[in-house]
Amino acid sequence: MLLRILFFSALLFSGLAQAMLVEKQRFEIAEFTTENGQLIAPVQVGWEAYGQLNEAKDNVILITHFFSGSSHAAGKYSEEDALPGYWDNIIGPGKAIDTDRFYVISVDTLVNANVFDPNVITTGPATINPATGKPWGLDFPVVTIGDFVEVQRALLDSLGIERLFAVIGASMGSFQAIEWATRYPERVERLVPVIGSAFMDAWAAVRLERWAYPIKADPAWNNGDYYATGQPTEGLITALSYIIQDAVYPTGFNLRYPAPYTDAAPHQDIRASFSAWQQLREHAALRAAYQDANHILYLVRASQLFRAGMGDNWQEALKRIQARTLLLPASGDQLLLPQMSRTTQQALEAAGKEVEYHEIPGIWGHLDGVVGMPAVAEVLSEFLQK
Repeated sequence: MLLRILFFSALLFSGLAQAMLVEKQRFEIAEFTTENGQLIAPVQVGWEAYGQLNEAKDNVILITHFFSGSSHAAGKYSEEDALPGYWDNIIGPGKAIDTDRFYVISVDTLVNANVFDPNVITTGPATINPATGKPWGLDFPVVTIGDFVEVQRALLDSLGIERLFAVIGASMGSFQAIEWATRYPERVERLVPVIGSAFMDAWAAVRLERWAYPIKADPAWNNGDYYATGQPTEGLITALSYIIQDAVYPTGFNLRYPAPYTDAAPHQDIRASFSAWQQLREHAALRAAYQDANHILYLVRASQLFRAGMGDNWQEALKRIQARTLLLPASGDQLLLPQMSRTTQQALEAAGKEVEYHEIPGIWGHLDGVVGMPAVAEVLSEFLQK
């Protein structure tokens, strides 16, 4: 919810243009085998498209979404919607990702966090396992970034799309974009990882474990078996509070939440919370209404396990990339640090690949990969002209 609030503020700054109207579509795979060899039957995901597919089917840009996002990258479902998709500031007619030229597709991931949002279609622990008639729970297989890519590939294959003009994604979406270019190098012409990395190191993986811990520590989680009794609400809200804070640089965070000195109660009572923490939890509670605790755990694990190529040597895997690459980290990112993009750049250059690097300025940190994209819109537009 905080992301949506900040996104709305950014739109007000830039002026609200009339958004495209889009439709959520459903794609189903009757049987899907995960990278660890387990079967999910069936798999369903939602997807959206903007612009027109040309006759040659060579004008396709795939947008891969971030951890707490969905396929709703741009436009609105109806004129009455309060806000458009998260990258509406760069996707649309005449924008950096120009829908007068490109056919832009985005797909809901497996185990999408927003499983209870009526505009999200996903398969995961909270969805019904046809074999039992009950939610999958922790019987759902561990899934990877590679599995997300394979579901997207199956959708594109069903549409007769063999090559991608570009794959562009932010944060967890950058993992998917890089995996696309590594796994299917002959199909990806351009690669744009935003606020991302070709690998997760121990520091980043443990930081994400901090998101998982409050859920697992909540007695209501019940080892993932809570669908008959209700969500582990306290753990989920705490986890989402950490996610929100980690996505925001201190400068932006301090503009949004009150300073400790404004609170009287913590001076008198060790049990009292600061207003900033209370407000952060209120924002997290709004998001929790649409999200599922187990889905958060599965997304955390998919992100923790990522390295390009999903093998033992991500640097070696990057050598397979044929795409021209543009890396767009955020200068203030404290979640996926700019240094991780620099390290990715160095590995690509060492492999003889063509790569550009530009940082997104701003005060919002990781979140600048969503609300700060207009600052690099010209860079992105020029890259897509090459």
